Amino acid sequence: MKLKKADVKVYKERLLELRVRLRGDVNTLADAALNKTRSEAGGDLSSMPIHMADVGSDNFEQEFTLSLMQSEEVTLEAIETALERIEDKLFAVCAECDGPIKKSRLNAIPYTPHCIKCAEMLEQG
Repeated sequence: MKLKKADVKVYKERLLELRVRLRGDVNTLADAALNKTRSEAGGDLSSMPIHMADVGSDNFEQEFTLSLMQSEEVTLEAIETALERIEDKLFAVCAECDGPIKKSRLNAIPYTPHCIKCAEMLEQG
């Protein structure tokens, strides 16, 4: 099962749109996590936290935001790889077994490099 050019074009457009959205999300998260101090976030004029728990909460929020950024960066890398696979005419071909990747899987995860069978095997180790 080889995808038609029109289908590949649709997936390419979806990947490009997703890439733009995720880049915006990552930039927003980076600004929130790295550039905003507690006083800027809460409008507090004092740079001293009111309670030690506030410091812990701030640290947790920053770590959580950085974790989200890392996850989105991984997805962005997968999108870039999928776009390269489109250019190389390897899109919708499993990187593991060279078999076809079904449209239903591509509709759910357009940047996936693996068919469902290989993805399951890779997840199991």
